[in-house]
Amino acid sequence: MSELNPQARQVLDLMAASGAPTLDQLPPADARALAQQAFLSMQGPKPEVASVTDFQIEGAGGVMPVRVYRPHGSTADEVLPVCLYFHGGGFVIGDIPIYDNLCRILANAARCAVVLIEYRLAPDARFPGAVDDCWATTQWVVAQAGALKVDAQRMAVAGDSAGGNLAAVVALMARDAGTPKLSYQLLIYPVVQIAETESVKRNADGYFLTAKLMQYFVGHYVGDNAAALQDWRLAPLLAASHKELPPASILVCGFDPLHDDGVAYAEKLRSAGVAVKFTALPDQIHGFVSMDGAIPAATPAIEALAREMAEALK
Repeated sequence: MSELNPQARQVLDLMAASGAPTLDQLPPADARALAQQAFLSMQGPKPEVASVTDFQIEGAGGVMPVRVYRPHGSTADEVLPVCLYFHGGGFVIGDIPIYDNLCRILANAARCAVVLIEYRLAPDARFPGAVDDCWATTQWVVAQAGALKVDAQRMAVAGDSAGGNLAAVVALMARDAGTPKLSYQLLIYPVVQIAETESVKRNADGYFLTAKLMQYFVGHYVGDNAAALQDWRLAPLLAASHKELPPASILVCGFDPLHDDGVAYAEKLRSAGVAVKFTALPDQIHGFVSMDGAIPAATPAIEALAREMAEALK
């Protein structure tokens, strides 16, 4: 077993010493507010990008906010490759402010436009609400490609944790629909099944994402819909086929209950003939890519993944 990254250890020690309740002890609205405050306090200065534009678009269940980033050094009329980013947070927390830094880093390093979606959250919108919103946004980007100055023929999906789940699901949906023809999927410690894996047991407590918090998230997203647990739109590992999916980058962390999910999905894709670039960070915790100020290793990790994606979007 690797040693825990020292900055990650500091973050965990600060969380433990803060006296604040854990997210699973709070009602969802309070958990969202605390998560936003905590993540923003752990982020560094905002990287400069060429432009940031906010839109309100029609989602599956009403209007939802979308933010579009264009990388530093790009011009307003340059047609760029595009990456849709689906944020993490267990389908219950997470928003545009928490993911602003990450999407700026990603846009600059991949030299592409990044579209960040604020899909509806559970329990207000239960499964498959988030899936429907992410699919609606994907179609919006294709329809608005000309106005957005992006190339829908060079499109990727990306996300972390629950967002990695949504990116994997949208990649499956796009393949089945025949459009858009996605070029890449970037999955950062994705959840791809609802199961008690070895890494869930090993990292059940003490590393920010706990087994208890995962149960809280699943409970709010799925409710009493037990059939959802076997639905590939919740557990993309269970899809009937993984053939002809776009190439993938998958990142896993050693001190993360979801470690084995990422490993299993990489194996599933490879066995279906899909090219996979796999990155294991044995010393890191779940959520670290959203803590670039407190855990400086976050930025080079995101940039390395962005460069892999950029190759596919050329």
